[in-house]
Amino acid sequence: MIGHLSRREHILIAAALLIALVTVGWQLGVQRILDYNRGIAELLPARAQVLDSRRQLVSRKPAIVSELGAADARLQALSTRLLTAATPAIAAAELQKTVKELAAQAATDVRSERILPTVERGELLEVPIEIAVSGEIRHLTDLLARLEVAPKLLVLQNLRVRVTNVSQPRELLTTLTLSGFILTPKAKP
Repeated sequence: MIGHLSRREHILIAAALLIALVTVGWQLGVQRILDYNRGIAELLPARAQVLDSRRQLVSRKPAIVSELGAADARLQALSTRLLTAATPAIAAAELQKTVKELAAQAATDVRSERILPTVERGELLEVPIEIAVSGEIRHLTDLLARLEVAPKLLVLQNLRVRVTNVSQPRELLTTLTLSGFILTPKAKP
């Protein structure tokens, strides 16, 4: 069928095919490259900001290293206040012993003790105990002051105070819920 066309029609068909190829080539090749370059150009300011912030971070390295060292020192100082036992049961026994000693120094009598279930708090394991002591109000305040400055970190969770004899309100029965902390096994170095 193409053989019956004139020379001029052959040239028109060839020109139309050439224009179609150039248009398709433009759309598929050049236009995509231009769009990609525009996208890159739009990202340049954001990438420049990221690069600038990373350069500032690198320039602050000595300050960050010194802050990290200070934080490690504080962590080491605070870790000495944690209970030293490896298991929650032994830690609870250590906590009970510590509180009994402080109660004896404050001239209060320990009436009862109870170990409560442990609670996981991130890398720390909270070991709570409940202890009931009796004594006068000044002995109780002395015990609370001693608990606050104890060598181990003790957190007072709950405090209930009752009078044992209403007719003579000298003796108080106080129930304290205290918690000590140990590192969880997965957090230990």
